[in-house]
Amino acid sequence: MSKGAANRLRKGRHSQPGQLYLVTTVTRERQPVFAEFACARSLVQVLRAESALGSAETLAFVVMPDHLHWLLQLQQGSLSAVVGRVKSISARRLGSAVWQAGFHDRAIRRDEDLQAVARYVVANPLRAGLVAGVGQYPHWDAVWL
Repeated sequence: MSKGAANRLRKGRHSQPGQLYLVTTVTRERQPVFAEFACARSLVQVLRAESALGSAETLAFVVMPDHLHWLLQLQQGSLSAVVGRVKSISARRLGSAVWQAGFHDRAIRRDEDLQAVARYVVANPLRAGLVAGVGQYPHWDAVWL
């Protein structure tokens, strides 16, 4: 994605504490960086540390080989800052430029079935054919399902 395209994606992005977001971000050139167990677990640790900071409450996530789906409730700061911090810290830990610039986000409406959104997130490996059952995939978590 060109820098201009990434900037156009950010135009109109509004961050609001308390808002629920579904964030998707992909690895550079869709490289399967997180197919390696240790790399995926490193990203999981970064997500948990971000929640511990209090900037975002993680409701569900799945680390796929070449992307991340993250359902969160923004607590403080901007969504761009929170996602940028997770991407930056995880890239530093892995010692390489892991992420494609930018990310996709969707604000979750209050009338949406949050449990269905969380199930969609964690069922991603099943839909991708990586496992026969969600419980077989090691790189996901959810507050409830």
